[in-house]
Amino acid sequence: MVSKEYSCIGETLHHAELENGLHIYVDVKPEFSKSFAFFATNYGGMDMRFKLKGEWHDTPAGVAHFLEHKMFDTKDGNALQDLAANGASPNAFTSTAITGYYFESTEKFEENLKILLSFVSVPWFTKESVDKEQGIIGQEIRMIEDDPENQVFYGMLEALYEHNPVRVSIAGTVESIAEITAETLYACHAAFYNPGNMTLCVAGNVDPRRVCEIAREVLPKEGLRDIPRDYGGEEPEQAFRPETVREMAVSTPIFQLGWKADPAPLGEEHMRRQFIGELCCEAVFGTSTPLYASLYSRGLVNNNFSYGYEAYPGCAMLTVGGESRDPWALREAIAAEAARIGREGIGQELWDRLKKAAYGGRVRALNSFENICVGLAQSHFTGEEFFRFPEVFEGISKSDVEDCVRRWMSPERTALSVVKPKGEKV
Repeated sequence: MVSKEYSCIGETLHHAELENGLHIYVDVKPEFSKSFAFFATNYGGMDMRFKLKGEWHDTPAGVAHFLEHKMFDTKDGNALQDLAANGASPNAFTSTAITGYYFESTEKFEENLKILLSFVSVPWFTKESVDKEQGIIGQEIRMIEDDPENQVFYGMLEALYEHNPVRVSIAGTVESIAEITAETLYACHAAFYNPGNMTLCVAGNVDPRRVCEIAREVLPKEGLRDIPRDYGGEEPEQAFRPETVREMAVSTPIFQLGWKADPAPLGEEHMRRQFIGELCCEAVFGTSTPLYASLYSRGLVNNNFSYGYEAYPGCAMLTVGGESRDPWALREAIAAEAARIGREGIGQELWDRLKKAAYGGRVRALNSFENICVGLAQSHFTGEEFFRFPEVFEGISKSDVEDCVRRWMSPERTALSVVKPKGEKV
């Protein structure tokens, strides 16, 4: 196990790579009574086509999410109940690119860690349990399909991307999950839920060496380190189509506006692009900009307003969403401001304020054990060194952000998704 100090943020990280390929990261916090463990696989909703033992496999949309639901089932019962009975607060999530299982506890950490590693690494599926889960997840999917915010978000992704599976719902469809069998789940578990494709991240008052010992004791002795994946045909720079419009039971139009950024490479540049993307959003339409104040005063946005940058394999995007009485006027106002910044640049005073605030937000996020562990896992899968963010952030210049506003936020790369009230004229 190797320990590394990050003096500018007061963190020390312990890291080990086990013989089976599992990477373990431990951030020791001796002054706290609670501990947090996050066991994650580099497998998410977009990983529908992969190669295992020389053969390509095509799986239905929604398998990663379905598998997450089923992993808590064990031969002897349910791991959620076992962890809760031990005083832990467990949960899990599936995102576009990763799936993670975690718990927080103030006692019996080692016992709970053994339970976590055991149920995630030892699958237990039967035809009966899969059939039952199809009904449960089918109801969840129908609720998602009736959710305007979900529909407007995926409408944006479908407009931005022609091929990349980021455009496909993580939960899948009722039709796609009907194709899932116990054999499908076992095959995907064998491919992705192996130590070489996973990481264990822990924060709290724990012994790093004991964490490694427990992982060696519980997990398989071997793992696959390379699982080829196919994310569809090559995407052009421009958006697939400029907009999508749907009608649903909403009182005010809701929107998602997206810009197709350049795909981010693995490594430190991935982190750098993340910061640049976030600062692009802050500089053009962030809540402390003159444009936001103007949009708010004109009723084009309200307090239901969010934005950010996302990067996944083969794709990256800037997004902004919320409610607007006229999403098309909003799009034009943002386009005009992006073009102005492309010509004139970002004012120095605004830049200094935005960069300071963004860095402060990163530092404050370290107060959360969950943020630390999830961040460590995501950074591991993208080849970043999570606690090096101060050095990476310091190296970003105003001209870096101005250049990306100019290139990424062009009309050709823009897609607007709108869900409008039923019967309302566009």
